[in-house]
Amino acid sequence: MYVKDHMTKDLKTINADTSVLKALEIMGKNHFHRLPVVDENGKLIGLVTEGLVTETSGKNSTSLSIYELNYLLSRTKASDIMIRDVKTIAPDVFLEEAAAVMLENNINVLPVVVDDNKVVGIITEKDMFQAFTELMGYKHQGTKFVFSCEDVPGIFAKIAELFAENDANLESAAVYHNEERGTEVVVKATGEISVESMTDILKEAGFKVMRVIQTTKEGETIVFC
Repeated sequence: MYVKDHMTKDLKTINADTSVLKALEIMGKNHFHRLPVVDENGKLIGLVTEGLVTETSGKNSTSLSIYELNYLLSRTKASDIMIRDVKTIAPDVFLEEAAAVMLENNINVLPVVVDDNKVVGIITEKDMFQAFTELMGYKHQGTKFVFSCEDVPGIFAKIAELFAENDANLESAAVYHNEERGTEVVVKATGEISVESMTDILKEAGFKVMRVIQTTKEGETIVFC
């Protein structure tokens, strides 16, 4: 899963001379919370966020009237308050690397840039959450089997073979290592075989099935165990 597949491509940008009031207007109109600041060639030079505007203007604590505050914001340029040392990411990077950059720097947004720092998109923690739910097939039709297994070479091939032999198509799969429960596998599958039959097959093969959750075509969930 690449950054380019989940970033916002139709983004809005501003230049250094854009007023903070205008920046807020653009954010509100487009439901954005951050705006990259670019030069005349579309190259990133900074970042303005709603939180930054609130912090620098004292918007939530000032004694200024709304008219006085708007006048102040109209006279303040993006270059006066923007973040200049902006962390960025490339579009062909895997999502987990982008997530690691966010975590390491305690930030929730990364402008996506190509050669010469030209902005081509922006990715946020919300995009990460969305990608995770898609990866795990949340709300997609199918049955999720959660079971424990040995952490040995070839075990995943055995699991895949069991599903294939019973005409069950693997939609997604993940392996988790937990100190308390050991190695757990989460498989999302679709097919003609019944939930009960596939559960019995997994148990007969020596796997401890802990949870089985089916998602219907309408997005409803049914918990079997």
